Amino acid sequence: MSALERVDYGDGDTRLTGWLARPSGNPRAAIVVFPTIANATPPIERRAALLADAGYLAMIADFYGQPVESFEAAGALARELRADVAVYRQRLAAAIAALRDHPEATGLPIVAIGYCMGGQAALEAARDGADLVAVASFHGLLDTAKPASPGAIRGRVLVCHGDADPMVPREQVLAFWQEMDGAGANWHFHSYSGVRHGFTDPGSDARGLPAIAYDASADRQSWAALTSFLDEALG
Repeated sequence: MSALERVDYGDGDTRLTGWLARPSGNPRAAIVVFPTIANATPPIERRAALLADAGYLAMIADFYGQPVESFEAAGALARELRADVAVYRQRLAAAIAALRDHPEATGLPIVAIGYCMGGQAALEAARDGADLVAVASFHGLLDTAKPASPGAIRGRVLVCHGDADPMVPREQVLAFWQEMDGAGANWHFHSYSGVRHGFTDPGSDARGLPAIAYDASADRQSWAALTSFLDEALG
């Protein structure tokens, strides 16, 4: 894999910066990677690199179009972006379009995955009817201001969830299942007992937040679930 390459794109007047990871050979598919609330960080860059090593063209999306000074400062930026679901989904669609329009993605199936806020983002893109072969969420929020309508979700859905995540209680899980059934989605849900939010990020423990913790087993299992899921979805 080569180093990450900058991809400039936009959403209206907002200038955004994606980061592209290329595989060494011809890509199997193009994958938009929606990052955490802190936007592009080393752990997300590592995921893009792993996807490239697995044979995918991967682009990290940009939520905000501005630097994120700290994990704490990201909260206000995220609240502003997500305050209007239509605005939020438009920002997500801009990232998908940027990757789809990239010359190296011509003719490739498009996938969206995401982590934490990015997991929610991938699901919001699916709810919005984005032309995606598959979407995958890792420790993402499952609620939405605008549930999917019947037939809206066009690709297969994978959710990898920590059952002890206090940010996504079981009533939210059950509501999500009902939403997916109501939408007629082809969905897969993996739940890991005793696992909290942020389980794929080894830096989670250093934040000192009781809701967040790394879990090496869930990290490995969810990555294996993704690779198997993509093999099936892509044929």
